Amino acid sequence: MTVDGTDENNLEQGIYTKDAACLRKNGRHRRSLSDLSPSQKCGAWASHFQRLFVSFIGADWIYLMILGFIMAVFSFAMDSFVDLFTEAHRWIYDLADSHVVLQYLAWVTYSLFLMCFAAGFAHIVSIQAAGSGIPETKTSLRGVFLQEYFTFKTLVSKFISLTCVLGSELPVGKEGPFVHVGSLCAALLCKFMSLFSGIYKNKARNEEMLTVGCAVGIGCCFAAPIGGALFSLEVSSMFFVTRNYWRGFLSATFGSIIFRLLPVWNRQEETLTALYATKYRLDFPFDLQELPIFAAMGIVCGFGGAFFVYLYGKISLFVKKQKATNSFLMKNCFLYSALVSVLISTLTFPPGFGQFMAGRLTQRDSLISFFDNRTWSNHGIVADFDNDDHLAAWKHPQANVFIILSAFVIMKFWMSALSITLPIPCGSFVPIFVIGAAFGRLVGEGLATLFPDGFNIDGHTYNIVPGAYAVIGAAALTAGVTHTISTGVIMMELTGQISYTLPILISVILANMVSQSLHPSIYDTVIRIKKLPYLPMLSWGHREKYNIYVEDFMKREVRYITLNSSYRDIIKILHSGNLKTLPLVKSAESMLLLGSVERVQLLALLTQRLQHLREENASTVRYKVHFQPSSEESASASAHLDSTKRLKSALKQPSVDEEEITSVYDSGLNLKKFFCSRPDIEAMEDDPDAGNDTILQEIEEWEEQQLDKQVDFNRCKTDPAPFQLVERTSLHKTHTMFSVLNLDYAYVTSIGRLVGVVSLKELRDAIESCIPADGVRLRPVLSTFRDRGVRGTRTETIELHQLLDHQIS
Repeated sequence: MTVDGTDENNLEQGIYTKDAACLRKNGRHRRSLSDLSPSQKCGAWASHFQRLFVSFIGADWIYLMILGFIMAVFSFAMDSFVDLFTEAHRWIYDLADSHVVLQYLAWVTYSLFLMCFAAGFAHIVSIQAAGSGIPETKTSLRGVFLQEYFTFKTLVSKFISLTCVLGSELPVGKEGPFVHVGSLCAALLCKFMSLFSGIYKNKARNEEMLTVGCAVGIGCCFAAPIGGALFSLEVSSMFFVTRNYWRGFLSATFGSIIFRLLPVWNRQEETLTALYATKYRLDFPFDLQELPIFAAMGIVCGFGGAFFVYLYGKISLFVKKQKATNSFLMKNCFLYSALVSVLISTLTFPPGFGQFMAGRLTQRDSLISFFDNRTWSNHGIVADFDNDDHLAAWKHPQANVFIILSAFVIMKFWMSALSITLPIPCGSFVPIFVIGAAFGRLVGEGLATLFPDGFNIDGHTYNIVPGAYAVIGAAALTAGVTHTISTGVIMMELTGQISYTLPILISVILANMVSQSLHPSIYDTVIRIKKLPYLPMLSWGHREKYNIYVEDFMKREVRYITLNSSYRDIIKILHSGNLKTLPLVKSAESMLLLGSVERVQLLALLTQRLQHLREENASTVRYKVHFQPSSEESASASAHLDSTKRLKSALKQPSVDEEEITSVYDSGLNLKKFFCSRPDIEAMEDDPDAGNDTILQEIEEWEEQQLDKQVDFNRCKTDPAPFQLVERTSLHKTHTMFSVLNLDYAYVTSIGRLVGVVSLKELRDAIESCIPADGVRLRPVLSTFRDRGVRGTRTETIELHQLLDHQIS
């Protein structure tokens, strides 16, 4: 009992002492503030509020809301400019209504001018703005950050060129490029927010914020925050970081709200509605007999999506081959774009062939007409609509609605595949939407013709709604091209139709199943054609992925350093390549892997050695060393040199400015100049001791001795646990580890001995079996089904003593 009472007293005394210390501390703080002058008090409070303001601005939710607001303004501004360009195009076309030739020239020349300006501006300002940008964003999120694709110059080039391309009415979309624009804004905003919060200086975290840019890019185009967040999850990376989901959803939601509020504030709309609001019936949206039709549409759209990507790949390879052979068509960035623009404008000329495919309508007007809840035809004859109605463009006196819709689908299909191969900012999302909606409208009008009285349910007649089929066709075909499920959610948010959730999801899932079995997605195809350093996914048909091991495709010739390496060895291996990391082994005989050393650490080690030798030799022979690192990787190495004073040479050498100091190593090091630059013989002519050649000979011998000294690796940072694989790691496991951890390379060991190294290049080659000269192997149709057979995976069981015997031998 005495012990317990003593413990309680000690505890109470400790608490009392702690409270008294806190009171004394607060009292000193109050007294210190009371002792300050009024001006000092104001300065202290100002500093306090400044810290609060900086921490408030640097908060995550502030960053996300700023990003959403910026993207919403960009999207609204681009739509406004595109509308102005389109109205100007129609105004110029209507001015020449007296003569068909003048109308044709006005129709073609206007589009040609905008297209050439967009191609030239993108080529001059930033060629990285060409294309959609989603493949490059995927590659950057994979771990290989493409810095040149996320600069302010690329943002300006992308925005202006894309606006002109959309104004020329080429069948391309802005949604794909806007995903890139969102990632661009996220990267640039991180640099700005680093002024307020140090967390934004973390490179790995900032790369994760690119997924937020992907979500807000889609959200601000379709006013679909949920679909945008899901799309970024599906497309941006193979393994999504869950903590980024709420960030993407918050930013996309705020951006979507601002994007829809801007037209209301500008008095263009009355209230917040869906971008393509529909008015389908809600009491009985569809009959169960229509579900098989929806499923069949999904299967057909899966085949159509795979064929679209296949056609795009063939056209891209043809264009790439023409560039490689210096074809006249590809020598100038304007020629190919101008030719395609003239071709498409000619085919869509309203008085010409465009009258059979509603050439006067824009893509937005076409979608509005496809989603209309009215039935167009009665036995194939289009009903009479007002001339100012979009549906009037689909009426032709010599052709019924089925011919017009079929011609539209076929022509827009190859036109869109051709257009997205141009060296301009362009996306495939909206053109595929339009083609899928036209296909769905064709199916819906056909059913409305076959069943003019609709379905009779319990004495009530329900007519077929062709517009609903257009919604389902648009979602399914886009899913077949992009290999995403989120297109169904985007379509529901885009049209405001929740009652058709089940048919949309059924068609989207079936389209994905068929398309993924036949061909890679549009984004993976672009990655393969451009040879971007992205790790492809393992196909369903690769049953041999469990029977291929790392030892079958690893690189066995590995550059390494040992504990006994000299400074001469370090310099030699730095000369041999630009490897960022080198393995450290115990000795060349044992090859026992001890860790890895980064190149910048080796440069810092050599710099420290140089500084030490300078100080050691300053008392006997003074010299000046021409030394300056030439790359960002040696920035930390040069920091040690900048902190020391430059020694003045006792020899009479001319003064050299800092700008004239040349680098002695870029991919390697100059042996003599690194440790001691040889004195200038001409400068020694005026020196009375210049004739003494013995000193020069001693300096050379001393240099050689210093180069052969052993390196002390305790002075540099070494990673004692680099990522390692064993020889018998399967291809499937290797692919999973590289994907989840975003690895660039991994060392292969055998009972601790370094036997090889595997990088993204070797792993990608192993997955694709063999890569042709053009860098892409597009899978033919039904290749996956042919790959599948009765072959099963062979399970191998290796006993421990057999494994040890194999490694020792």
